[in-house]
Amino acid sequence: MANYKYFDVETVTPRIGAIIHGLNLNEEISTEVFDELHEAWMQHLVLFFRDQQITHTELLRFGRRFGELHIHPAAPYIDGNPALMKIHTSKDSFRNNGEGWHSDVSADEEPPGATILHIQQTPSQGGDTLWANMYEAYDALSEPIKHLLLELTAIHAANYTGFYGDHPPQRESPRSEHPVIRTHPVTGRKALFINSGFTRQIKVLRRWESDALLDMLFEHIKNPNFHCRFQWQPDSIALWDNRCTQHLAVWDYFPETRSGVRVTVKGGRPY
Repeated sequence: MANYKYFDVETVTPRIGAIIHGLNLNEEISTEVFDELHEAWMQHLVLFFRDQQITHTELLRFGRRFGELHIHPAAPYIDGNPALMKIHTSKDSFRNNGEGWHSDVSADEEPPGATILHIQQTPSQGGDTLWANMYEAYDALSEPIKHLLLELTAIHAANYTGFYGDHPPQRESPRSEHPVIRTHPVTGRKALFINSGFTRQIKVLRRWESDALLDMLFEHIKNPNFHCRFQWQPDSIALWDNRCTQHLAVWDYFPETRSGVRVTVKGGRPY
């Protein structure tokens, strides 16, 4: 367990993920504590917090420390606030939030930079979430493939029609063009920025060429050497960097319920 000045950090894997001990998110966080937390976040990409009995107001306050809040185009929300995305999967659900490897709302022109998920109700077993390090995914590619991808952009598109049942969308389903390899605005590191949830086609390539290349990359990010896995407990919180990770929520707990609330933060236009 690594020692910081204001809290302790327990790494989940050497490549991604860490559990923060000794920090209560329902309290105001000083600039000094936030700076140290941000440093740990940049190093580990995904931070986990246990036993955080915080209100929605406190969750929103924590989210705003990272920047202006992002509004999902279509998802249901709670407390009349579109910034508080409802996360709920039960025996009555026809789909699970977060199925399939993806980066949150990458089809937006300015996709979220940070996502904060507070899970309040968990199943008796299962319901884990996996995260993948997209720095490592990029670094593991051969130099010729890196060279090819650095020159390419891809279309990311969402279609939320009927995706959340009868809930009316907040805005039209987004469609944007982003670089296949993006540069992180804080660390300067390069990360693979495609995902099977939203990436539709690589520009300038023929459809069959794009499909073949994307299929290869989608398979590549499934490499377990890039991953960490988190077992939720009631009042656990995860904070992840949406600019350099992907994640997948496992629905292996039917007919039980997993429920919580999510806040996302704007992340700027990828470059």
